[in-house]
Amino acid sequence: MPQVNKEDISAVFKNIQDHICKELERVDGQGKFIEDKWQRPGGGGGRSRVIRAGNIIEKGGVNFSEVHGKTPEKILSSFGLTEGDFFATGVSIVLHPENPWVPIIHMNIRYFEMSNGTYWFGGGIDLTPHYVDTDDARTFHQKLKAVCDKHDTDYYKEFKPWADNYFYIKHRKETRGIGGIFFDHLSEDKNKSKEDIFNFVKDVGLIFAPIYTHFMTKNSVKTYGKREKDWQMNRRGRYVEFNLVLDRGTKFGLETDGRTESILMSLPPMAGWEYNYQPTANSLEAKTLSMLKKGINWVE
Repeated sequence: MPQVNKEDISAVFKNIQDHICKELERVDGQGKFIEDKWQRPGGGGGRSRVIRAGNIIEKGGVNFSEVHGKTPEKILSSFGLTEGDFFATGVSIVLHPENPWVPIIHMNIRYFEMSNGTYWFGGGIDLTPHYVDTDDARTFHQKLKAVCDKHDTDYYKEFKPWADNYFYIKHRKETRGIGGIFFDHLSEDKNKSKEDIFNFVKDVGLIFAPIYTHFMTKNSVKTYGKREKDWQMNRRGRYVEFNLVLDRGTKFGLETDGRTESILMSLPPMAGWEYNYQPTANSLEAKTLSMLKKGINWVE
């Protein structure tokens, strides 16, 4: 059997983008994705799809990209190389809901290949509730663990701490949310073929819609007021801080002359920063802050 190639991977990622957009529109009931096709001057392009002012999703993006060309010097040096071309394709998603009881969610699956034959897969999915609901957190992590266990019983044990460490706002000393899974630089070895890893990455992409539409349906019916909206703005501010200061995907996109509007679609429509904000003791807001830390075991 011929080895899976970059064209196969790109085609599957496009299909995953289509599937996710269709499911989100169905459950939202009002919002529709607007597609913006773009071309990268150095090679390749993508399909940015943005949804606004839905019943549930206030703003979100489900983006596909396939870019290639001469590798930027900064990236070459990080690989210890002096020349070479690259190919990168992926799907990237961030959704910001209107209702503060519905969590923010992010997913990314990606494939990177160099002209010298070096390649790897990466990705992950993480949840950022404005208010941490322990039952929802357990459900989320149990579903991710099931996907991981289908392919390797060590995956969740490796990728959950990786997410805890990656989605950590160092200057705040708090995690961005309740984590999830994160993986990078996965390539074939003596135990797994390229196709094995690709099948895992596909399943991560396909679990997104059922996970998030569940939270949309369950939590969007809850009532909220000014207090909850103010807190939502605060948590969105933390999300912005992480994405602009720490996120490697944002930096990679900008360094490879990616499309700025697509790269920054992860930012919310509105966010807030209140000087030295301290939540009321024993409040739901304080409880949430107490759970924004690494190493929580959500599956037992």
